[in-house]
Amino acid sequence: MDTPTTPADSTRAAGHAGDFPPGTFRPAPQRASVAKLAWAQGVIESKLMLRHGEQLLLSIIIPALLLFGAARMPLLADEMSLDQIFPMVLAVAATSAGFTGQAISLAFDRRYGALKRTGASGVPAWTIVTGKIMAVLSMVTVQVVILGVIAVLLGFRTSWLGVLLALVILLFGVATFTALGLILGGTLSSEIVLALANLIWFLLLGVVGWTMYSQGLGSNGLLNVVPTVALAGGLADAFAGDLPWVQMLVLAAWAGAASLAAAKWFRFEG
Repeated sequence: MDTPTTPADSTRAAGHAGDFPPGTFRPAPQRASVAKLAWAQGVIESKLMLRHGEQLLLSIIIPALLLFGAARMPLLADEMSLDQIFPMVLAVAATSAGFTGQAISLAFDRRYGALKRTGASGVPAWTIVTGKIMAVLSMVTVQVVILGVIAVLLGFRTSWLGVLLALVILLFGVATFTALGLILGGTLSSEIVLALANLIWFLLLGVVGWTMYSQGLGSNGLLNVVPTVALAGGLADAFAGDLPWVQMLVLAAWAGAASLAAAKWFRFEG
């Protein structure tokens, strides 16, 4: 009479033969694909950014109040329409999400060793940077929806072509301010970044606000070298149905220069 064999007996027999049956070593660990790495990091960074109170204040609440207040203040509403105010507020919102918020959060991640620990877990550096860019895009998407609804309710109107062109120039702006945020937050100490990022934000807001109320947005000449002015003017032209190629070139130059600087001097330890 034959003695019945067990799975353990089969495994030992196969091991003696130098060959293990399929399924012996499961699960089979392996490196995730590039797309899965980027997506997972982007989801984490987006959740962290959208849950952060200061980020929401800078990126959504202040721009929304600015849009509503500028459109409803009698002194200013007589001089400027939503065709000028809404592009300016979108530019300020993109600056808040891509530059100020990203620089500050990145600097404190470096200070507390979060980036170092993430890198030590086997996540490549490019994945961390990609995740932060995706987080900014998530925040900007929320901004566009919320501020766009408020603007429409206040009376703002444009064409589908204007919306499409505005999204294109907005992507240029997001790339620019994210790159600037990475170079600032990735090189200086958290204390300096906290003060400097907020100071620069106020200066950029002041310049674009002064430009809008003094001469209007659009063809702003040399003032287009200021990225917020270039983005706000480009959005104003885009909503009017014109291709803002000058502003695109300016923002592309800023994004390229900041990206090269970040690639050279960015540090994962603060």
